[in-house]
Amino acid sequence: MTFTLPQIRRFAFFVSVLILTFAAGWYAHDQFLRSGRIQLSSNDIKIYRSLPLDKSNIEFSLFWQVWDKLEADYYDKSKLNQKEMVLGAIKGMVAAVGDPYTVFLPPSEQKRTQDDLDGHFEGVGIEIGYKGTQLAVIAPIEGSPAEKAGVQSGDYIVGIKDDKGKTTSTYGMSIIDAVSSIRGPSGSKVTLLLTRAGVEKAIEADITRAKIDVPSVVLKFVGDNKEIANLQLKRFGGNTSGEWNKAISQIVAKNPKGIVLDVRNNPGGYLTEAVSVTSDFVSSGVAVIQQDGSGAKKESMVAGRARIPNAPVVVLINGGSASASEIVAGALKDHNRAKLVGEKSFGKGTIQEARPVAGNAGLHITIAKWLTPNGTWIHEKGIDPDIEVKFEAGKDVQLDKAMELLR
Repeated sequence: MTFTLPQIRRFAFFVSVLILTFAAGWYAHDQFLRSGRIQLSSNDIKIYRSLPLDKSNIEFSLFWQVWDKLEADYYDKSKLNQKEMVLGAIKGMVAAVGDPYTVFLPPSEQKRTQDDLDGHFEGVGIEIGYKGTQLAVIAPIEGSPAEKAGVQSGDYIVGIKDDKGKTTSTYGMSIIDAVSSIRGPSGSKVTLLLTRAGVEKAIEADITRAKIDVPSVVLKFVGDNKEIANLQLKRFGGNTSGEWNKAISQIVAKNPKGIVLDVRNNPGGYLTEAVSVTSDFVSSGVAVIQQDGSGAKKESMVAGRARIPNAPVVVLINGGSASASEIVAGALKDHNRAKLVGEKSFGKGTIQEARPVAGNAGLHITIAKWLTPNGTWIHEKGIDPDIEVKFEAGKDVQLDKAMELLR
């Protein structure tokens, strides 16, 4: 079976620690395992220990041996939820690849991921990812409970304390499990145990979860005569295109002296949206290069319909600028279309494809790495700004510098 957009969309983004809690039925039909076929529905589970012919070379007897011993010997049979056991096995299989961005998402988590990209959240309001082997805050959402509690980009999350006071270490924890531990309904509480560069003691951030609605695009005209467009791009999601087109139309009508494109704390999103945004600034050429596991490269070209091809541009980046936002920043830098101001970006140079599987679950697979138009792979390195300006609390010195360059 083949899928077309939007059923399959390529994206480069971080699973966000936000959103919803709700019950969801789990469906997975004809999931084949060696020496067994498992069929799940919303109401029951059926297990057939038949051998699928195309998997006859895979030894799966150990799985059933462990399954049988659990069912026979575990002291509290009420804890043996067969559906959850199967889900855990599937998650473990995918996690064994060793890539934190290749994940299996049950239906509820798959829906939350889509809601994240659409900007409708209920939770603490942070984006998380991995810096090396450590779970880290990519960016707090502006005005979110996490930001109000003092959580900052670059903080490492070393522990999660629930509302009962139980603390769980994040060592070896997957992003999906971290998301599940941190998110929760509006009004509930969670504490993040953080370490921060330059701070000796661990930080406890007590956070009350809330409902959060975040637009993709925010446009303001700034300066003494409102002569500069300050265009904040917060993510590359399902609603971004419409909001972006509206903002660009306003910019074209006003014809400002310059444009500040602010992708600070933008964790990414759909690759197609990143190419579309780049296409409004660059008239021709490559937006991004995809390179698969065999080394084969595919160039994604700009659309050739740039609406603002000549206006001076400064792009603001920081450690929370990741993935799709790095695609845009890297393309504008390589095309000499913009100056980059701020701090080194996060450094996520891989592309995931969301593949639907049975029962509205999702399998997000890393299918390629991406390179800037000049062929640079920024993974775990980030993009250096042309002009480094460190963050200062209480004053946006990075924006001030961008405006200075455009005046």
